[in-house]
Amino acid sequence: MRIKDASQVWVLRDAQIRGGLCLRPVAEGHWLSGLLVDADRRRRGLAGQLLAQVRASVEGPLWLFCAPALGNFYRARGFRDCQTLPPALASRLARYARSKSLLALCNAGPDPC
Repeated sequence: MRIKDASQVWVLRDAQIRGGLCLRPVAEGHWLSGLLVDADRRRRGLAGQLLAQVRASVEGPLWLFCAPALGNFYRARGFRDCQTLPPALASRLARYARSKSLLALCNAGPDPC
């Protein structure tokens, strides 16, 4: 996970760091640029816990790109398919899509994108 100057980093830890995510400001919201959970701690709700804390604490929409296999994970946590992105994210997605298949998702309102 790369962390830029304006990014927010959220960490879930006990004696060790167990998970983390990175948000970058974009448009009137944030881009979730990375979400990681310790492999030994997966399937225990940690990623969902991090997402819930972030959604309760930051204003504006959250956008993310994910592999199609992760789409249902994020949809189950309130994200929806997004057809219209802020220009900075639309250009980034177009660049990434040249080499891999990605979904664009957003969590804002009934018609997020």
